Amino acid sequence: MATDYYELLGVARGASKDDIKRAYRQKAREYHPDVSSHPDAEARFKEINEAYEILSDDDKRARYDRFGHAGVQGNGGYGGTGAGFGGFEEIFEEFFSNLGGMRGSGSSRRRGPRPGADRRVEVSVSFEEAIFGVEREIEFERQELCETCQGSGAAPGSAPTRCPQCSGTGEVRQVQQTFLGPMVQVATCPRCNGRGEVIDNPCPECHGAMRVRRRTKLSVEIPPGVREGLQIQIRGEGDAGDKGAPNGNLYVLIHVEDHEFFKRRENDVILDISVNVAQAALGDKISIPTVDGPVDMAIPAGTQTGKVFRLRGKGIPRLRSDGSNSGRGDQLVYIQVEVPQKLTDHQRHLFEQLAETLGSDVQPQRNGKGFFDRVMDFFTGEQA
Repeated sequence: MATDYYELLGVARGASKDDIKRAYRQKAREYHPDVSSHPDAEARFKEINEAYEILSDDDKRARYDRFGHAGVQGNGGYGGTGAGFGGFEEIFEEFFSNLGGMRGSGSSRRRGPRPGADRRVEVSVSFEEAIFGVEREIEFERQELCETCQGSGAAPGSAPTRCPQCSGTGEVRQVQQTFLGPMVQVATCPRCNGRGEVIDNPCPECHGAMRVRRRTKLSVEIPPGVREGLQIQIRGEGDAGDKGAPNGNLYVLIHVEDHEFFKRRENDVILDISVNVAQAALGDKISIPTVDGPVDMAIPAGTQTGKVFRLRGKGIPRLRSDGSNSGRGDQLVYIQVEVPQKLTDHQRHLFEQLAETLGSDVQPQRNGKGFFDRVMDFFTGEQA
């Protein structure tokens, strides 16, 4: 059964036009095939566009609210010429479509030229290339129209002929008697595979297949901000369709290699660094690696393990659904205070002197925010 248009957009049946438009934009960004990693993004994107087309039009929406999907099929509504069904006969044909219809020797439903199949290739990029974008040449195999026969499948100087089994309709029919009367079962012609034509003199290059497999190279622009598992759609670069039919699409699946130091969370770059107890206690100015190069960062005196510093604009570009960018995320620097495991005699003497001044009493933490509380605050957005 067709999915309810209101459910597709995630709005109530009484939603305003503005609510529908906002919901559509949000869903379109989420399922746009060029940026979505959803396995059936393209199909969902088409459904979302169809839902918006109906619900944004007052007349179509009114028919849909009254009659459901049947009210907006074709030109919409029920009844006479121009309605969703052309007449009583078509209603029954629609109802019995799985049985091949009820018409005896009616109109032909010959298949048209078949579009080409989609292709998919996988490309690995470095962490930095995923952030800043890169142009990459890819090599893959696809089906291309045979140049010898120009996609007809017939040898030069000859042409396909009408299929004698289906008389060019692409279908074979068989009448069966049922309690409802004669029923016609329609199947694809086994001789011509629904094309309506047969090739008596096949092309010597493609042997009548119309296409040949070739290896091709293509330059692909990988936009800044791509993430692991993203698919980039390149229209028309898949397998060739039948002569007169569109080509399939090429999908480039992105794999992002791990970095030695950096990790990614949404549009932020994460970096863990260690400082010694002296730097943490006294403060220091240290050099921090970023994807843009090293920058200086001040460590204030008294810095504790778990402290997070934010370097604004040093993160990953925010990739919009149309492929453009809207600013960058941040780099988050997590501090780990490193306690030395081996000390020289001089260092041990200095720590012993320090210990005498600090005392050895254990002080319970007062009710307040400890280390794990601060971490939770950061993840919930309460800490800048």
